[in-house]
Amino acid sequence: MITPKSVTQACVIDGRAAPRRGRSGSGGGAQGRAGAGGAQPRPLPLRIQPPAMADAPPEVLELNVGGVHYASTRETLLREPDSLPATALTDADHPRDARGRIFFDRDGVLFRYVLDYLRDGGLVLPECFREHKRLAREARHYRLPGLEAAVRDADPRPPHREKGCITVGYRGSFAFGRDGLADVKFRKLSRILVCGKVTLCRDVFGETLNESRDPDHGLADRYTSRFFLKHSFIEQAFDMLQEQGFKLTASCGSGTAGGAAELKPGVDSEENRWNHYNEFVFVRE
Repeated sequence: MITPKSVTQACVIDGRAAPRRGRSGSGGGAQGRAGAGGAQPRPLPLRIQPPAMADAPPEVLELNVGGVHYASTRETLLREPDSLPATALTDADHPRDARGRIFFDRDGVLFRYVLDYLRDGGLVLPECFREHKRLAREARHYRLPGLEAAVRDADPRPPHREKGCITVGYRGSFAFGRDGLADVKFRKLSRILVCGKVTLCRDVFGETLNESRDPDHGLADRYTSRFFLKHSFIEQAFDMLQEQGFKLTASCGSGTAGGAAELKPGVDSEENRWNHYNEFVFVRE
């Protein structure tokens, strides 16, 4: 049997206040309606609002390096505390451009490698990169000794190597096939000559250099045109020059007009007709 007391207990257990029942039907209904309609809502808890974005320091910063614009995070620029990019953030007198960007009056293109070093802590250069000295100077300006050392280690050229010129020449012909293979022609080199400063030639060709025909082979600070190589592979000579930083700057070639002279014993007449001489000039700056 349901009684008013059991209804009140059920409402209390359910978490809601039980309505009061009036003694009379009309009065009780009015009081019930007044009690239900007059209840005040509970106030919501106050939430702490975050500070405005304008009041907080920006995490993404814009830079102007010699007219080239970059964007990076504050954390990246502060990675090296003693570097110039880090001190520029805290220095109120550091130059800025018209839009408030931090300004560095330096090479804007090379700064990409400076920023990569700050991001990753290492240096990765393209294979065709040739501006190691300029990048090392930029690293010194930005007070990044780790980057400067990495640039020097990545430079394939020795820091104090000697500049100069080496001329490589050869006399050659074409060896023709025999026994029905007259249309087959192979290049035939008799000797590869080397001319230039003695110290440069020895530095490039090393033990492959033959100095037996040079009468003054005891002196080093001089020039000679009497060296030749112990092999007859012209491409090998080119590779050795390239590895030492030499670049081909000029070349020339000519025929020797050997068809009119008498042939030496053992010399094929067809090969003698195609005799030629070529020279290649290599320079290291």
